[in-house]
Amino acid sequence: MKLYRAYAAIIAAGLSSVAFAEQTDKDAVLNDNKKTAIEMNVTTENTDENVQKQREVTYDRENGVLPIADNRGFSLASKDGKFILKPYLMLQTTLRFNYYPDEGLDKAYNQDNVANSGFAIPFGIIGFTGKAFGKIDYNVCVNAAAKGGALLQQAWIDYAASKALRFRVGKQKTPFAGAFLTTLGETLFPAMPSSLICTTILPYSLNAVNPTINTGWDLGVKMHGLIADKWGYELGLFNGTGGNVNTATKGFSDDNHFPSLLYAARVTFQGNGAMPMSQGNPNLLGLGTKYLVGLSVNYNNEAENESTNDLRAGVEFALLSGPWSVAAEGYYMHVGFTKRMKITDRFNYMGGYAQLAYFLNRSWQLGVRYDWMDRNGTRKDGSLNSPGVVCNYFVPKTNIKLSAMYQYTGRWGHDTQADRDLDNLGLATHSAMILMQYAF
Repeated sequence: MKLYRAYAAIIAAGLSSVAFAEQTDKDAVLNDNKKTAIEMNVTTENTDENVQKQREVTYDRENGVLPIADNRGFSLASKDGKFILKPYLMLQTTLRFNYYPDEGLDKAYNQDNVANSGFAIPFGIIGFTGKAFGKIDYNVCVNAAAKGGALLQQAWIDYAASKALRFRVGKQKTPFAGAFLTTLGETLFPAMPSSLICTTILPYSLNAVNPTINTGWDLGVKMHGLIADKWGYELGLFNGTGGNVNTATKGFSDDNHFPSLLYAARVTFQGNGAMPMSQGNPNLLGLGTKYLVGLSVNYNNEAENESTNDLRAGVEFALLSGPWSVAAEGYYMHVGFTKRMKITDRFNYMGGYAQLAYFLNRSWQLGVRYDWMDRNGTRKDGSLNSPGVVCNYFVPKTNIKLSAMYQYTGRWGHDTQADRDLDNLGLATHSAMILMQYAF
């Protein structure tokens, strides 16, 4: 009997010790969890403060698609703010209507005046952007709506030795035309000015597409910076082959005996501090008055073996002041042929646009634009005139932007009917578009 009591006492002592140990472990785990939760909360608060600080101070648009520290989506940041990672997405879906004149249509094949109409996805961008070590900006993104080399829209690293001296290497925007350099998701119109993107008219055949005034995306290196918070500069060397080519295809020019590359420069004056590259963002309504005046020039030295050497120059002005947004540009392109083309002719083209927009409130923005181009060159009379109107609606708390635009392209001042018919070949007389954009 005493032996049974001894066994019972030993078992009871063992169970009580186990129960005490389990309770102790539970208390320790609870304490650790509380401590971890407090630390995570502090880290989250610090990160949120850093992201908020980043948003208020820089509102960084270096990626050219959407700001790095805005209220769309999320950003991951270190406590000191030197490391930031922002995954982002921008999707645009459009419904288009284009009505073309009879010129260029073959009625024998029942070609319709309404063409290139219906639904389209111009941009389906997925990317990562951010900062590292407090000195490096980086960005890589793909446009799933594109094809070929254009699938890779951007891929670059930007090293900042100082605010006034930075170096960017990779696939990026070339420094020409403010309409193109504007943050992609913050343009006033869902379509760029026709004078920038339509091909010029040449009386000769090339082994490449006729040049456009806009230089677009390209592979290369650029030195840039902002001096005294007023003077901006960009100096770059690029392939000159555009955004559809991601390989090295260039050599030395047989004409000019220096590398056949795109040589580009842009200088800007931003009198009230750094000017956001935006034409419409409700979050900037309280920014105050910002403006930019810029000059740009580039020379594309023998972009193709049997093509043209192109010199471009442009002047631009942009203003943001409360609900108002103003932009105006003028540009010029001189086209000369390579020696192997055995063509001595030279052609000059000019174009420009002016636009004005106003926010009725944080959700509604109205705008107008007048676009002009001497598409057939200065040798011939006549030009294209493209007035347009736009209405933008920013859906509150959804990151959705709805946009509707209409543009008319008219012909003016041509000597002959043939010149008039040729000048707007491939361009729609009536163009309308509805766009839905989502970004985070």
